[in-house]
Amino acid sequence: MDFQRDYPPTNGLGRTWRDNVLKLISIVISGLMVGLAARFLYPGAVEMGLGRTILLGIGGSLVAGLAAGWGSRDRGSGVSRAGCLASIIGAMVLIFIGRHL
Repeated sequence: MDFQRDYPPTNGLGRTWRDNVLKLISIVISGLMVGLAARFLYPGAVEMGLGRTILLGIGGSLVAGLAAGWGSRDRGSGVSRAGCLASIIGAMVLIFIGRHL
C-alpha cells in the first residue's frame, strides 16, 4: 500500500498548524491595538482589563467587517486605513452599547 502524505501536514484548507497559530496571534495583537485605540479615543474613562480590551478590539473589527460587507461583494485582502478606522469606530460603538445597556 502506498500512502501519500502532505508535508507539512495541512488542515484540509491548505494551511498548516503553524499558519493557523500565526493567524490567531495576529488576530489577538490587532485586537489589542484596536481596543487600546478605541479606549483612548472614547470620551471619558473606560475601565477594563487587558483581556476585555483585546475582546473589544476583535469585536469592533467584527462589527466593522459585518457593516462593510453587508452591501459589498468585494472581499479584499490586506490591511487598509479605512478598515482600521472602521474597526476602531466599531469598538467605540461596542463601548457605547455596553455603557448604556
